[in-house]
Amino acid sequence: MIKRIFIFMMLALMAVIFFNLASNYSENTSLSKLGHYYADKGPQELGAPNLVTAVVVTYRGLDTLGEVTVLFISAAGVGLLLRRTRRDQDDDKGLKQGDREEETAGVHKPASEIVETATELLLPMVILFGVYVFMNGHLSPGGGFQGGAIIASGTMFLLLALPESHISRLMIAITESMSGFSYVVVGVLGVIFAGGFLDNRIMDLGTYGSLFSAGAIPLIYVFVGLKVGFELSAVLDRFRKEDTGPV
Repeated sequence: MIKRIFIFMMLALMAVIFFNLASNYSENTSLSKLGHYYADKGPQELGAPNLVTAVVVTYRGLDTLGEVTVLFISAAGVGLLLRRTRRDQDDDKGLKQGDREEETAGVHKPASEIVETATELLLPMVILFGVYVFMNGHLSPGGGFQGGAIIASGTMFLLLALPESHISRLMIAITESMSGFSYVVVGVLGVIFAGGFLDNRIMDLGTYGSLFSAGAIPLIYVFVGLKVGFELSAVLDRFRKEDTGPV
Protein backbone atom coordinates (compact mmCIF):
# COMPACT_ATOMS: atom_id res chain seq x y z
CA MET A 1 0.00 0.00 0.00
CA ILE A 2 2.78 2.41 0.96
CA LYS A 3 4.59 1.61 -2.29
CA ARG A 4 1.50 2.46 -4.36
CA ILE A 5 1.01 5.74 -2.49
CA PHE A 6 4.64 6.66 -3.10
CA ILE A 7 4.34 5.88 -6.81
CA PHE A 8 1.14 7.93 -7.05
CA MET A 9 2.80 10.90 -5.31
CA MET A 10 5.80 10.75 -7.65
CA LEU A 11 3.55 10.62 -10.72
CA ALA A 12 1.53 13.57 -9.42
CA LEU A 13 4.71 15.55 -8.77
CA MET A 14 6.00 14.84 -12.28
CA ALA A 15 2.63 15.83 -13.75
CA VAL A 16 2.75 19.18 -11.92
CA ILE A 17 6.32 19.83 -13.08
CA PHE A 18 5.57 19.02 -16.72
CA PHE A 19 2.36 21.07 -16.62
CA ASN A 20 4.27 24.12 -15.38
CA LEU A 21 6.91 23.65 -18.07
CA ALA A 22 4.31 23.28 -20.82
CA SER A 23 2.16 26.21 -19.67
CA ASN A 24 5.16 28.58 -19.43
CA TYR A 25 6.71 27.50 -22.72
CA SER A 26 7.19 30.15 -25.38
CA GLU A 27 8.85 29.53 -28.71
CA ASN A 28 12.08 31.42 -29.27
CA THR A 29 11.89 32.81 -32.79
CA SER A 30 15.29 34.49 -32.82
CA LEU A 31 18.80 33.12 -32.62
CA SER A 32 20.93 33.68 -29.57
CA LYS A 33 24.26 35.44 -29.80
CA LEU A 34 26.03 32.10 -29.92
CA GLY A 35 23.60 30.85 -32.56
CA HIS A 36 24.33 33.88 -34.72
CA TYR A 37 28.04 33.17 -34.42
CA TYR A 38 27.58 29.55 -35.50
CA ALA A 39 25.39 30.55 -38.45
CA ASP A 40 27.65 33.38 -39.63
CA LYS A 41 31.11 31.99 -38.93
CA GLY A 42 30.61 28.22 -39.03
CA PRO A 43 30.72 27.62 -42.82
CA GLN A 44 33.57 30.07 -43.25
CA GLU A 45 35.73 28.78 -40.39
CA LEU A 46 35.11 25.05 -40.83
CA GLY A 47 34.21 24.69 -44.52
CA ALA A 48 31.17 22.47 -43.86
CA PRO A 49 27.87 23.29 -45.63
CA ASN A 50 26.02 21.20 -43.04
CA LEU A 51 26.03 23.57 -40.09
CA VAL A 52 24.80 20.89 -37.67
CA THR A 53 27.92 18.89 -38.43
CA ALA A 54 30.13 21.91 -37.84
CA VAL A 55 28.60 22.47 -34.42
CA VAL A 56 28.46 18.85 -33.27
CA VAL A 57 31.89 17.71 -34.46
CA THR A 58 34.04 20.75 -33.80
CA TYR A 59 32.52 23.50 -31.66
CA ARG A 60 30.99 20.89 -29.33
CA GLY A 61 33.50 18.11 -29.86
CA LEU A 62 33.62 17.17 -26.18
CA ASP A 63 29.86 16.54 -26.26
CA THR A 64 30.37 14.15 -29.15
CA LEU A 65 33.12 12.40 -27.20
CA GLY A 66 30.70 11.99 -24.32
CA GLU A 67 28.04 10.51 -26.62
CA VAL A 68 30.52 8.00 -28.01
CA THR A 69 31.57 7.09 -24.47
CA VAL A 70 27.95 6.57 -23.39
CA LEU A 71 27.37 4.25 -26.35
CA PHE A 72 30.49 2.26 -25.47
CA ILE A 73 29.42 1.91 -21.83
CA SER A 74 25.93 0.81 -22.93
CA ALA A 75 27.31 -1.83 -25.30
CA ALA A 76 29.72 -3.11 -22.66
CA GLY A 77 26.93 -3.22 -20.07
CA VAL A 78 24.66 -5.22 -22.36
CA GLY A 79 27.43 -7.73 -23.01
CA LEU A 80 28.26 -8.18 -19.33
CA LEU A 81 24.61 -8.40 -18.29
CA LEU A 82 23.67 -11.00 -20.89
CA ARG A 83 26.79 -13.06 -20.21
CA ARG A 84 26.06 -13.13 -16.48
CA THR A 85 22.38 -13.96 -17.11
CA ARG A 86 23.29 -16.92 -19.33
CA ARG A 87 25.85 -18.13 -16.82
CA ASP A 88 23.24 -18.04 -14.04
CA GLN A 89 20.78 -19.92 -16.23
CA ASP A 90 23.38 -22.60 -16.93
CA ASP A 91 24.10 -22.92 -13.21
CA ASP A 92 20.40 -23.33 -12.46
CA LYS A 93 20.15 -26.08 -15.07
CA GLY A 94 23.35 -27.75 -13.89
CA LEU A 95 25.02 -27.22 -17.26
CA LYS A 96 28.72 -27.00 -17.74
CA GLN A 97 30.25 -24.54 -20.19
CA GLY A 98 30.69 -27.23 -22.84
CA ASP A 99 27.11 -28.46 -22.57
CA ARG A 100 25.46 -25.29 -23.97
CA GLU A 101 26.11 -26.17 -27.61
CA GLU A 102 24.44 -29.56 -27.16
CA GLU A 103 21.42 -28.00 -25.45
CA THR A 104 20.98 -25.14 -27.91
CA ALA A 105 21.62 -27.17 -31.06
CA GLY A 106 18.83 -26.63 -33.53
CA VAL A 107 17.22 -23.85 -31.49
CA HIS A 108 17.17 -21.41 -34.39
CA LYS A 109 14.64 -22.06 -37.12
CA PRO A 110 15.89 -21.40 -40.64
CA ALA A 111 14.64 -18.18 -42.21
CA SER A 112 12.20 -18.29 -45.08
CA GLU A 113 13.41 -18.09 -48.65
CA ILE A 114 11.83 -14.64 -48.97
CA VAL A 115 13.85 -13.29 -46.04
CA GLU A 116 17.09 -14.83 -47.32
CA THR A 117 16.58 -13.51 -50.85
CA ALA A 118 15.62 -10.05 -49.62
CA THR A 119 18.70 -9.93 -47.41
CA GLU A 120 20.97 -10.91 -50.29
CA LEU A 121 19.55 -8.04 -52.33
CA LEU A 122 19.27 -5.40 -49.61
CA LEU A 123 22.33 -6.03 -47.44
CA PRO A 124 24.92 -4.57 -49.87
CA MET A 125 22.70 -1.52 -50.48
CA VAL A 126 22.16 -0.98 -46.75
CA ILE A 127 25.90 -1.10 -46.04
CA LEU A 128 26.64 1.19 -48.98
CA PHE A 129 23.97 3.65 -47.88
CA GLY A 130 25.38 3.67 -44.34
CA VAL A 131 28.84 4.48 -45.68
CA TYR A 132 27.35 7.20 -47.87
CA VAL A 133 25.56 8.78 -44.89
CA PHE A 134 28.65 9.14 -42.72
CA MET A 135 30.96 10.03 -45.62
CA ASN A 136 28.65 12.89 -46.67
CA GLY A 137 27.75 14.06 -43.20
CA HIS A 138 29.53 17.38 -43.71
CA LEU A 139 27.57 18.07 -46.91
CA SER A 140 24.05 16.79 -46.22
CA PRO A 141 21.94 15.53 -43.30
CA GLY A 142 23.61 12.52 -41.76
CA GLY A 143 26.81 11.74 -39.94
CA GLY A 144 28.68 9.06 -38.08
CA PHE A 145 25.94 8.05 -35.64
CA GLN A 146 23.27 7.82 -38.33
CA GLY A 147 25.50 5.94 -40.75
CA GLY A 148 26.65 3.56 -38.03
CA ALA A 149 23.04 2.80 -37.07
CA ILE A 150 22.25 2.00 -40.72
CA ILE A 151 25.21 -0.37 -40.92
CA ALA A 152 24.03 -2.08 -37.74
CA SER A 153 20.60 -2.56 -39.33
CA GLY A 154 22.41 -4.51 -42.05
CA THR A 155 23.77 -6.76 -39.32
CA MET A 156 20.23 -7.26 -38.07
CA PHE A 157 19.14 -8.33 -41.57
CA LEU A 158 22.00 -10.83 -41.64
CA LEU A 159 21.06 -12.31 -38.27
CA LEU A 160 17.42 -12.63 -39.32
CA ALA A 161 18.26 -14.33 -42.61
CA LEU A 162 21.06 -16.53 -41.26
CA PRO A 163 20.35 -17.12 -37.55
CA GLU A 164 23.03 -19.81 -37.33
CA SER A 165 25.72 -17.53 -38.77
CA HIS A 166 28.76 -16.57 -36.74
CA ILE A 167 29.85 -12.95 -36.36
CA SER A 168 33.49 -12.64 -35.42
CA ARG A 169 33.50 -10.88 -32.08
CA LEU A 170 37.26 -10.53 -32.31
CA MET A 171 36.92 -8.62 -35.58
CA ILE A 172 34.18 -6.45 -34.08
CA ALA A 173 36.26 -5.71 -30.99
CA ILE A 174 39.39 -4.82 -32.99
CA THR A 175 37.54 -2.58 -35.46
CA GLU A 176 35.56 -0.83 -32.74
CA SER A 177 38.65 -0.30 -30.58
CA MET A 178 40.81 1.01 -33.42
CA SER A 179 38.05 3.35 -34.59
CA GLY A 180 37.59 4.76 -31.10
CA PHE A 181 41.33 5.13 -30.60
CA SER A 182 41.75 6.88 -33.96
CA TYR A 183 38.87 9.20 -33.13
CA VAL A 184 40.54 10.27 -29.89
CA VAL A 185 43.91 10.67 -31.66
CA VAL A 186 42.36 13.06 -34.20
CA GLY A 187 40.80 14.99 -31.33
CA VAL A 188 44.14 15.32 -29.51
CA LEU A 189 45.87 16.40 -32.74
CA GLY A 190 43.31 19.19 -32.92
CA VAL A 191 44.39 20.36 -29.47
CA ILE A 192 48.07 20.29 -30.45
CA PHE A 193 48.01 21.71 -33.97
CA ALA A 194 44.75 23.69 -34.14
CA GLY A 195 42.30 25.43 -31.83
CA GLY A 196 40.91 22.64 -29.67
CA PHE A 197 39.70 19.07 -29.34
CA LEU A 198 38.45 17.68 -32.68
CA ASP A 199 39.32 20.92 -34.47
CA ASN A 200 38.99 19.94 -38.13
CA ARG A 201 41.54 22.51 -39.28
CA ILE A 202 44.42 20.09 -38.72
CA MET A 203 43.78 19.26 -42.40
CA ASP A 204 43.23 21.53 -45.36
CA LEU A 205 39.61 22.69 -45.67
CA GLY A 206 39.61 21.94 -49.39
CA THR A 207 37.01 23.21 -51.85
CA TYR A 208 33.77 24.24 -50.17
CA GLY A 209 30.97 21.80 -50.96
CA SER A 210 33.15 18.98 -52.33
CA LEU A 211 33.42 15.50 -50.87
CA PHE A 212 36.98 15.97 -49.64
CA SER A 213 36.44 19.24 -47.83
CA ALA A 214 35.79 20.55 -44.31
CA GLY A 215 39.20 19.46 -43.11
CA ALA A 216 39.19 16.40 -40.85
CA ILE A 217 35.39 16.18 -40.46
CA PRO A 218 34.94 13.38 -43.06
CA LEU A 219 37.75 11.42 -41.38
CA ILE A 220 36.18 11.94 -37.96
CA TYR A 221 32.83 10.73 -39.23
CA VAL A 222 34.41 7.63 -40.75
CA PHE A 223 35.81 6.67 -37.35
CA VAL A 224 32.55 7.50 -35.55
CA GLY A 225 30.48 5.60 -38.12
CA LEU A 226 32.62 2.47 -37.87
CA LYS A 227 32.66 2.59 -34.09
CA VAL A 228 28.90 3.06 -33.77
CA GLY A 229 28.12 0.46 -36.44
CA PHE A 230 30.30 -2.24 -34.93
CA GLU A 231 29.22 -1.49 -31.35
CA LEU A 232 25.54 -1.75 -32.24
CA SER A 233 26.27 -4.90 -34.24
CA ALA A 234 27.90 -6.40 -31.16
CA VAL A 235 24.81 -5.55 -29.10
CA LEU A 236 22.54 -7.23 -31.66
CA ASP A 237 24.73 -10.31 -31.68
CA ARG A 238 24.67 -10.47 -27.88
CA PHE A 239 20.89 -10.56 -27.89
CA ARG A 240 20.84 -13.81 -29.80
CA LYS A 241 19.65 -16.67 -27.62
CA GLU A 242 22.58 -18.89 -28.49
CA ASP A 243 25.96 -17.78 -27.21
CA THR A 244 28.32 -18.93 -29.93
CA GLY A 245 31.39 -17.60 -28.16
CA PRO A 246 34.34 -15.87 -29.80
CA VAL A 247 35.11 -16.84 -33.38
